[in-house]
Amino acid sequence: MTAPRTGPRPLPLLIATQILTSLSSVGALPLWRSGSLSLSPKLRDAAARLARDVEKTNPEDFVAAVHAEAIKRLDSFADGVARYQKAPATARPPEPPTIWHRRSARLLDYGAVVEGAANAPAVLCIPSLINRGHILDLIEGRSLMRAVARRGLRPLLLDWGTPDEAERTFTLSDYIDGHLGAALDHVRAETGSSPALLGYCMGGNLALGLAARRPGEVGPLALLATPWDFHAGHSPARAALNAMRPSLEIMIAAQGMLPVDVLQALFNGLNPNLAGSKFRDLATVSATSRKFANFVALEDWLNDGVPLAGPVARECLFDWYGKNTPGRGVWAISGTFVDPTKLDQPALVVVPKHDYIVPPDSVLPLVDALPNATLRTVKAGHIGMIAGGQSATLLHRPLADWIAGQLI
Repeated sequence: MTAPRTGPRPLPLLIATQILTSLSSVGALPLWRSGSLSLSPKLRDAAARLARDVEKTNPEDFVAAVHAEAIKRLDSFADGVARYQKAPATARPPEPPTIWHRRSARLLDYGAVVEGAANAPAVLCIPSLINRGHILDLIEGRSLMRAVARRGLRPLLLDWGTPDEAERTFTLSDYIDGHLGAALDHVRAETGSSPALLGYCMGGNLALGLAARRPGEVGPLALLATPWDFHAGHSPARAALNAMRPSLEIMIAAQGMLPVDVLQALFNGLNPNLAGSKFRDLATVSATSRKFANFVALEDWLNDGVPLAGPVARECLFDWYGKNTPGRGVWAISGTFVDPTKLDQPALVVVPKHDYIVPPDSVLPLVDALPNATLRTVKAGHIGMIAGGQSATLLHRPLADWIAGQLI
């Protein structure tokens, strides 16, 4: 029997957020009634309509109804979390063979899972350093890697693994010139050609860094939800990050890395309402349904994060988000500036319209900078684009067709 999960992570923060969000509604009522509650301009019309409706009700009944709804939401959230914790794991596709490894990093050959793809043009696929790479091969029917292989290509997924003691000292230059560069060497030696690069989220930035360091040795670029102007779309989060910097510096110095739960807390801060809504929804879903199984698979991936090497954490948080080094044109790998304007190979930049992790405004400057870029927008979120119910139609097949059109 599978042991109950301890997630979602970080559970204490998620519980505290739900309690404060739900019960603060009761505490805010006197302020709202007096007109002294500060509201977002987007909510003022709705608040005015609500005020007119409330005038027709008994004040005590209204307070009781708000309190009851707060308790109901907390109970529903707790029920959803309990159901997730007890759920069996969703079966994942068998992992393809490893054809290369370097310390914690492995190269997985998805050309071996589809007949005829073993000798097809190669696509070096680069996920983020923060989450496990198998989001690109989550479950049957929602696997980007297998969709690319079925299109007559050979996707090779770089699984970063968990940083070992030496890798905790790595910088972005160490990863790009080291593991990623060595993986590229292996692919070029085995295939005799330059692979396409496919990067997802932070993996897209790593792909750009590799292309800048190895011009002429990589083919077309497919960049999925890849941020470039880090000061676009995240002003409140950036201000909070600046305030937290001294504490984060102390933590990174003490542990040599940024722990998973801290990373999860930072992501949760971008959309604090998401955890509550999705677990309340899960409380109403049949445990034998495909929707329930898909939720478990995705949530297990989310909670199986990877700590970030200390130097990389500093570069990403304080240089990328703090100083906007990519957007300002001053991000460098081993002394080489990563300048998209000098990358003239065909590039496809995919922007999810409903992405709160990588806002579309932070990606669009990359489209303008790349000389030979094609923009594709999809009506999905950051993760839904990759592994959601419509991902095959929205992204997998069109992306595979675009890459095949460049290589075949």
